[in-house]
Amino acid sequence: MSRLAAPTKLIESISDTARWAAVYRARETERSDALFRDPFARRLAGQRGEEIARAIPFSERATWAWVARTYLFNQFIAEQLDQGVDLVVNLAAGLDARPYYMNLPAALPWIEVDLPGILDYKEAVLGAEKPRCHLERVRLDLSDAAARRALFERLGAQSKRALILSEGLLIYLAREEVGELARDLAVPASFQRWVLDLASPGLVKMLQKNMGAQLSQGGATIEFGPPEGPTFFSPFGWKPIDVRSPLKTAARFKRLSLSMRLIAMLPVSNGAQGRRPWSGVCLLDRQ
Repeated sequence: MSRLAAPTKLIESISDTARWAAVYRARETERSDALFRDPFARRLAGQRGEEIARAIPFSERATWAWVARTYLFNQFIAEQLDQGVDLVVNLAAGLDARPYYMNLPAALPWIEVDLPGILDYKEAVLGAEKPRCHLERVRLDLSDAAARRALFERLGAQSKRALILSEGLLIYLAREEVGELARDLAVPASFQRWVLDLASPGLVKMLQKNMGAQLSQGGATIEFGPPEGPTFFSPFGWKPIDVRSPLKTAARFKRLSLSMRLIAMLPVSNGAQGRRPWSGVCLLDRQ
C-alpha cells in the first residue's frame, strides 16, 4: 500500500520530514526556471507533505534554503562522480529520488539507508519507475551502532572510492552521536568523501524557536550545530575541503526576499560559528 494510516499529529515521526522536504523539491521542479527537476517529488510528498509545509510558516518563508541545499548536493554529487567515485551511500535517504532523475552511470551502485517504513512507502510510490543506476535499499536504524558498522564494513569492501551523503540528517542528532557516526564512517578506507549540511548554533536556536514544537511531536529534535563549524569533523578523521553557502546560492539564482538579499551581501564565514545564523553544504575528505 502506498498510503499510510491517517496521522493524529502534524509530524508523527522523523520520517515525516522526508515528505516535508519533498514538497520544496516539487515546487522548485514546477518553476519555469527550476534549478533541478525531480518529477517524482510531488507524488512522494503527497497531500501530507503539503499539509506539513503549510502548517510551519517559518519553513514556508525559507523555501530558498531547501532548494539551495538540494542544488548544492546535486552539484557535489556530479563533481565527485566526474572524479571517479564508484559507490554512493545515502544515509537517511528518505524520499530522495536522485537515482531516478540525475544523470548517473548505469553501473553505479547507489545505496539508500533508512528506516523500513519510509523506504517501504517510497518503493510503493515509485514501484513502476526504473532507476538510472544500480539501486539498493538497506532498511536500517542508523542509531544501531553495531548494525551500521557492519553495513559500512560490507560497503567499504565493495568500492575503492565511495561518496557518503547525509542530507538533512545530522541536525537531528546529538553532538556525541554525530562524532560517533563520523568516526565509524572513517573506518573503511574506501569511504573517501562525505557531503553533509551543517548549521551554526545561532541557526539551530532560530529553528528550535520557530519549528521545534512541531518537530518534537514526532520525536524529531533539532540539536546539532557545532560552534567549531566544519572543523568539528577533523578529530574524527575528516577535513573540510569545500564549503558552499545555501544563502549565497539562493541569492545568485534570485530565490531570496529583499531582506534576505541584503543579508546575503555580508561576507561568507565558513569557520567557527556562533550566534550568527549560518548554514553550509560541506564536502569532507578523509584525513
